[in-house]
Amino acid sequence: MEHPGFFERAGPFPLHAVAETTGAEVRDGTDAGILIKDVRPLDTAGQGDLSFIDNPKYLPLLDKAGASACLVAPKFVDKVPSAVVPLVTPEPYQGFAKALTLFYPAALRPKTAHSGSPATAGHIHPSAHIEPDVTVEPGAVIGPEAHIGRGTTIAAGSVVGYRVHIGRDSYIGPNASITHALIGNRVTIHAGVAIGQDGFGFAMGRAGHLKVPQIGRVIVQDDVEIGANSTIDRGALRDTIVGEGTKIDNLVQIGHNVVIGRHCIIVAQTGISGSSELGDFVALGGQVGVVGHVKIGAGAQIAGSSNVRGDVPPGARWGGTPAKPVRLWFRELTLLRLLAERKDLKLDQSQGGKGE
Repeated sequence: MEHPGFFERAGPFPLHAVAETTGAEVRDGTDAGILIKDVRPLDTAGQGDLSFIDNPKYLPLLDKAGASACLVAPKFVDKVPSAVVPLVTPEPYQGFAKALTLFYPAALRPKTAHSGSPATAGHIHPSAHIEPDVTVEPGAVIGPEAHIGRGTTIAAGSVVGYRVHIGRDSYIGPNASITHALIGNRVTIHAGVAIGQDGFGFAMGRAGHLKVPQIGRVIVQDDVEIGANSTIDRGALRDTIVGEGTKIDNLVQIGHNVVIGRHCIIVAQTGISGSSELGDFVALGGQVGVVGHVKIGAGAQIAGSSNVRGDVPPGARWGGTPAKPVRLWFRELTLLRLLAERKDLKLDQSQGGKGE
């Protein structure tokens, strides 16, 4: 059965209403009565959907777009396919935020354990489905329409939010918070983990920063382990995904729309920015920083304290800031050390001392 999602969608709305809300211009001769039913990414949008493009990196997707309309900057209008209605605006991302607010007005605030109606049977909402042999410890809260699988433990003080699904034989640690998420079987989530909160999405502007509703989910597949006080933001439009068997250390931040492959290792204090993708069996050392919208190929390894600013090929071993192939990084460090030692020697000689 398809999951119903966490937010009720308004609409559909005629194109002219969408244009008015987003502050976009509809070109002359366009049928402004076209009905728009949803907001979707460029690569998955179909008839009746609105999409947007703001980053030139995604122009190749625009050529194949199947959306009915697309929010687009004036400089990209000529690249919009003839079957797609351009909604022209100097700030497509701002328009995107306003469109999401139109279609998903409730998404500006997260769904919590007591969304809709208060719990009436202790801390377990009567509409929640709890399979046999589930342990719910004192102080835990199970929200409306949540589903908890057989053999799972929900530890004291944790919150399982509205319509969250948790599989079988999983463990949710003390004071963990899980909203807007689907959790697989045999998943271990340690104390203080926060999953499913808003992604950090704001359309910046001179008058202030407009919050972008985050209507995606977090998908945690089977056999994943997530360390204490780590955080995983839900997606903006698409899902944030953690692949099966992946192991995440404590104090890791995973941004919205991130896709992590199977059996990855992510060490403590790593931060992965929004819309980045990690292939299967990627390993990130402690305190690695990954900027947004980059891809790290399957089997790649990144040394601790490195900063990844561009795509990494599969199987590569990179390190440094900015990260680069390990051999190049080591050569760079050696040359810098030699230069530093040579400079020290000259300073010592100029001061009448002897270099070592």
